[in-house]
Amino acid sequence: MTTLSQQVSDLVPQLQSWRRDLHQFAESGWLEFRTATLVAEELHQLGYQLQLGREVIDAEARMGLPDASVLAAQEARALAQGALPQWIGHFSGGFCGVVATLNTGRPGPVMGFRVDMDALDLNESLAADHLPVREGFTSINSGMMHACGHDGHTSIGLGLARVLMANQAKLSGTIKLIFQPAEEGVRGAKAMVAAGVLDDVDLFTAIHLGTGVPAGEIVCGSDSFLATTKLDIHFTGVGAHAGAKPEEGRNALLAAAQATLGLHGLTQHSGGVARMNVGVLQAGTGRNVVPDTALLKVETRGANNEINDAVYQQALRVIEGAAVMYGVEYDIKLMGAARSCKPSQAWVEFIHQQAEKLNIFSSVVDTKSAAAGSEDATYMLERVQQRGGQASYVIFGCDLAAGHHNAKFDFDEQIMAVAVETLATLALHQAEFKVPA
Repeated sequence: MTTLSQQVSDLVPQLQSWRRDLHQFAESGWLEFRTATLVAEELHQLGYQLQLGREVIDAEARMGLPDASVLAAQEARALAQGALPQWIGHFSGGFCGVVATLNTGRPGPVMGFRVDMDALDLNESLAADHLPVREGFTSINSGMMHACGHDGHTSIGLGLARVLMANQAKLSGTIKLIFQPAEEGVRGAKAMVAAGVLDDVDLFTAIHLGTGVPAGEIVCGSDSFLATTKLDIHFTGVGAHAGAKPEEGRNALLAAAQATLGLHGLTQHSGGVARMNVGVLQAGTGRNVVPDTALLKVETRGANNEINDAVYQQALRVIEGAAVMYGVEYDIKLMGAARSCKPSQAWVEFIHQQAEKLNIFSSVVDTKSAAAGSEDATYMLERVQQRGGQASYVIFGCDLAAGHHNAKFDFDEQIMAVAVETLATLALHQAEFKVPA
């Protein structure tokens, strides 16, 4: 009988093949058509029960969705690049979510594992020293690159699916593998939560590779994520000739500029870390025209949900005040959001125990806390915990060629096997976990 370690070792070439294929055909958030069809086919062939598209994504809860013309064009692009026609109808319109369920028929909890699938809106480096260039798997899709490791995450999810199905006789309870679209910009998890995907999950684990954690280390319960809200603000004024009749105009650019200055004065909060950033200001058509439209792309962040909500409410007042000052109209569109969420201590301790038993990590750490980015899997952790379950976010440290969201990002592919073995171990030994009284 082969051991789990041997099974995972045999899977290494397939993990690399999946990862490099997904990397070459990178797809941004809500546009993961090809990726989702390949995931669905693999899981179907393995014998998992599938829920797809609208079954696992609430249409009204989606944020930052591309317009219909972009969705249609990218679906056609995906088909031309090998998306499987028998599955793609489930994902049309940007409903690119997949949930695979294995019911063992034996009593036990529902375990959920979440991996994300989307790439970033970024052009990949073509430098000769970039490994995907040397090995011939750079992204062929302009403005789309796996610069955060989600190609690795999806591959880990598929590898876990194979290993668990091969060991299903040793499992109990139910396993749910959640393949989430649109993590970048924190847009996708909330829609899966709203669809009820997490409502029956008792033990939940989300993962990430890298993130500055050193190679050989596992963080069993990251709690460094900031709550965040992403906004697009459109100001609409009245255009006019800047020389002949400037008084007839209502300057949307000035309203946006005033809002920008006001917003950047909101970051102080005695309760903890607070962040505000205006990343984009677009306005105007010519030097002799009073600008009638302007766009701001804004984000707030906070060490916890309360701080972020407070900053967000202040931001709304600043935006309204700037619009009133210059006599323009404004519209706010929610583009993304995530929560802060603490991992469940008992589940963190169990992950720690199982990771140590594997003897594959040089360092096993419970938690690491530092002001960092945001992650919408926190919506999933929050929902599981609200319903009495246990949840955590695990980070697998590894060597990176460049930082996350960098055009030369790449990771040591050996970490995928490490992650598969660790997550499979949690599933195979979950009966040892004692729910806190």
